[in-house]
Amino acid sequence: MAQRDAMTDSVPKIRLRGLRKSFGPKVVLDGIDLDVMPGTSLVVIGGSGSGKSVLLKCILGLIEPDAGRIEIDGQDIMTLPSRDQAAARARIGMLFQAGALFDSLPVWENVVFGLLAQRKITRRDGRARAAEFLAQVGLAETVGDLFPAELSGGMQKRVALARAIAARPDMLFFDEPTTGLDPIMGAVIDGLIVDCVKRLGSTAVAITHDMASARRIGDTAAMIHRGRIVWNGEASHLMDSGNAEVDQFTHGRREGPIQMELRR
Repeated sequence: MAQRDAMTDSVPKIRLRGLRKSFGPKVVLDGIDLDVMPGTSLVVIGGSGSGKSVLLKCILGLIEPDAGRIEIDGQDIMTLPSRDQAAARARIGMLFQAGALFDSLPVWENVVFGLLAQRKITRRDGRARAAEFLAQVGLAETVGDLFPAELSGGMQKRVALARAIAARPDMLFFDEPTTGLDPIMGAVIDGLIVDCVKRLGSTAVAITHDMASARRIGDTAAMIHRGRIVWNGEASHLMDSGNAEVDQFTHGRREGPIQMELRR
């Protein structure tokens, strides 16, 4: 049994090979290779327009890549029938950058929206289930009766996180989780993310510009530049990677190998 478990652990939860995506003449992903091992958290960094969000959207099935393999638990989901692809991606919980909460729905319904839509729970049970997940992100049950517009930015992020974990996914994606938050609230959200990932035993992928957040969330990190992975290593070494592109980006230096391109 131990040998079988070791073999299972050696298979990446998410494995990307040769992932490519272009929009007209603009090459966004130019042969991305990445492994995310089970139960670990990968942080992807890179400049604006470097392809981080496109990478997540390809894995989520929101964008179809031009070429490459997207494997989950060793199976290339791109070769599966559309129904099976959807089932594989339904195992992913997503925290969007702006929260993406439904303004017309109360918080409790936002949290369990996916469960209600898939008829995994009834509306009668929905409030209690929502309260359970709100508690896991440090929010009182009474918050469930409020609407998103009545919440602060930090509270909206917490509600969005509660929704992301509501289906108890074995994979979690985070798109700029601390954007728009002050440093203290950013640290709080990062702590909640780490706690939720550990509690679920999930595999996580996050994209961020926030280096403090990247080191708090990530076990490993990778940087995209010009559509390729230019560095991959431990997140704790982001500030002293020894890679020129990574060092310029993480320290915010104007001078270096990364130059701003003029838009024509």
